[in-house]
Amino acid sequence: MKAGVVLSGCGVYDGAEIHEATLTLYFLDRAGVKVLAMAPDVPQMHVIDHITGTPTGEKRSVLAESARIARGNIRNIETVKVSEIDALIIPGGFGAAKNLCTFAVSGADCTVQPGVERLIKAMHGAKKPLGFICIAPVIAAKVLGATVTIGNDAGTAQAIEAMGGKHIAAAVDAIVVDHANKVVSTPAYMLGPTISAVALGIEKLVAEIIAMAKQAV
Repeated sequence: MKAGVVLSGCGVYDGAEIHEATLTLYFLDRAGVKVLAMAPDVPQMHVIDHITGTPTGEKRSVLAESARIARGNIRNIETVKVSEIDALIIPGGFGAAKNLCTFAVSGADCTVQPGVERLIKAMHGAKKPLGFICIAPVIAAKVLGATVTIGNDAGTAQAIEAMGGKHIAAAVDAIVVDHANKVVSTPAYMLGPTISAVALGIEKLVAEIIAMAKQAV
């Protein structure tokens, strides 16, 4: 079995949340699932100093920054075919809302990066499971109108409903499964507060995604 993991940079404020991405990779590997890491080859929306929380004015590539997490073993998402993977998971971090889509700026009126949207739709069409972590479930709501969770943030939940999705409140160690769309989501650092708490939900999400992928074979 092989799972795709879509990264959105490197760092919670402008890219993929590193704990969430690493936990996803760890639980997949522990289960014996091969990983195909990928990211769009586009510029980051901006670069944030993770000490001060302010923009630096630098220009960085989402693909190049994501390669830091993937230890260099990564593909441009545009080159990935649905036939290569059995499942797809997108960790959170502001990069998911800034680089994979424009939710951080446009809310419910956001657009999704074309390569990301293409692969999500292709996976959905092939009835292969999709996992979304932290803020990434807004992408599932936008593209698929899926039932998801981002925890209990009222504003984000309202935006999900406005995009045609459905939101279900859930605890950090819980998952929400949309069986019709084969979408699994967990709040992770939308709730936190620590890596051990976040790990509980991500472990369940990965297990459910693997179970769904096995059923599809």
